[in-house]
Amino acid sequence: MYSKCRVKIALVGDYNPAITAHRAIPEALRLASEALGVAVEPHWLATDSIVDDAALADYDGIWCVPGSPYAATDGALRAIRFAREQGVPFLGTCGGFQHALLEYARNQLGWTDAEHAELSPQAHTRLIAPLACSLLDISERVHLVSGSRIAELYGVREISEQYLCRYGLVDAFVEPLMAQALKASGHDAAGAVRAIELEDHPFFIATLFQPERAALEGRVPPVVAGLVGACAVQSVHEAQLEVAV
Repeated sequence: MYSKCRVKIALVGDYNPAITAHRAIPEALRLASEALGVAVEPHWLATDSIVDDAALADYDGIWCVPGSPYAATDGALRAIRFAREQGVPFLGTCGGFQHALLEYARNQLGWTDAEHAELSPQAHTRLIAPLACSLLDISERVHLVSGSRIAELYGVREISEQYLCRYGLVDAFVEPLMAQALKASGHDAAGAVRAIELEDHPFFIATLFQPERAALEGRVPPVVAGLVGACAVQSVHEAQLEVAV
């Protein structure tokens, strides 16, 4: 589909082979690479190595991966902000979902006191807090919003995905968070937000579930294919601009 296209994707997180998602991510990218005909170069980028935007400038896409609390929360938030503001294709899964919400609240909406309860359990504005029922190595149904990018990627309105998390978005913050470009695009059976995306961005999706795990069963995760495809489109466009200049 994208003949001879090569993209570099930063895997923002602190690699740990004991984490199932970390073992699944390279396989998910390999399957997406084969399906789309795009050569993918993934690079693990430790959060404590991200001290300025220069660490991110060479990447065509950014994936903020599971495994929080990260070694350096500020590094993860910097990567997410860079992707959001610079129009770099972005995917956040599990901890990446939680921190994408935190970054948006702080830097786009100006909620400077927004916190993650895992890091600041006594904070006044706990945007991300413990789930009523932890989602530890279980699968649950997710209802996708019609017309959303994630629904287009999956091609269906209801999916079943795997989780390994204990924290999620506090319901009281959903309405003010989603008042601008950020939108909820997936919910559980009770209506809790399980996926988000930005409307005014080339590709910005985050999920509380871990879609990468499908790769361990030999299936291409649709959102990972979406990320790779978006990176390829951006890469081709930039190459065309360079030729034009």
